[in-house]
Amino acid sequence: MTIDSCRDRFLEYLQFEKRFSSHTLVAYQNDIEQLSVYLNSMYQITSIEEVNHTLIRSWIVDMMDQGISPRSVNRKITSLKTFYKFLLRQKWVHENPMLKIQSPKTSKRLPVFVEKEKMDVLLDHVAFGADQKGLRDKLIIELFYSTGMRLSELIQLKEKDVDLYANQLKVLGKRNKERLIPITNELKKLLQQYVKERPATEEEVLLLSDKGKKISEKFVYNLVKAYLSQVTTIDKKSPHVLRHTFATHMLNNGADLNAIKELLGHANLSATQVYTHNTVEKLKNVHKQAHPKA
Repeated sequence: MTIDSCRDRFLEYLQFEKRFSSHTLVAYQNDIEQLSVYLNSMYQITSIEEVNHTLIRSWIVDMMDQGISPRSVNRKITSLKTFYKFLLRQKWVHENPMLKIQSPKTSKRLPVFVEKEKMDVLLDHVAFGADQKGLRDKLIIELFYSTGMRLSELIQLKEKDVDLYANQLKVLGKRNKERLIPITNELKKLLQQYVKERPATEEEVLLLSDKGKKISEKFVYNLVKAYLSQVTTIDKKSPHVLRHTFATHMLNNGADLNAIKELLGHANLSATQVYTHNTVEKLKNVHKQAHPKA
């Protein structure tokens, strides 16, 4: 079988059996396509049976020579490891070349977040506008900051998923796993007002574009970037930064790490523990500023 035909079957498996998000599917597709193009152009190899660990190492070295970051390379290696597990189960290959592949070392990168004072300025003093559009924009920012939900979860959020009586909302996370998230009084007021003023539509989703349609990832990304640019100079201004901000502020205010894990929808505690590093850095800064011998 060719690499490309195996890739297509693999993507179908991820989409229909594993229920992976469109964003994740695109990432897997791009990673495997890049390997396929490299092997075809450099070695005229298109068959999956001809791929071995030496060829994959060659591809990794080529990416490093191009200046692709170790973090990006490691993500592609992870994609290939999942790909080869699938190939072995299908018996389309008999050996796993990824067992001999070592990932390049990466420096630990702390999650970027917005300081509490700047989030207060954004939500309390920045003009969103008094019309329905301004209300929606502020609701999007507040949903990210108050719940820590993912971009894909926000876009898919339906009106029926919001329970204003129980002060909670239901989101559909990775692997189709549902979770309940409490909502603050401020967020509840925004939701009540938005639902009341929301234009009539056949769309089931809660948040609508200016044309009354389901909002896109690009739309939300650009919206968040525009508003964060008014209060912070951090390089990355994205919905995921607001997710980091939610988790960091919760931890800094004494929230239990396991509770944050559940709210974020993390499968493992290790994914949540990265936020403890921000807390340690905050303590270091406080110590440096306050201690007479620091």
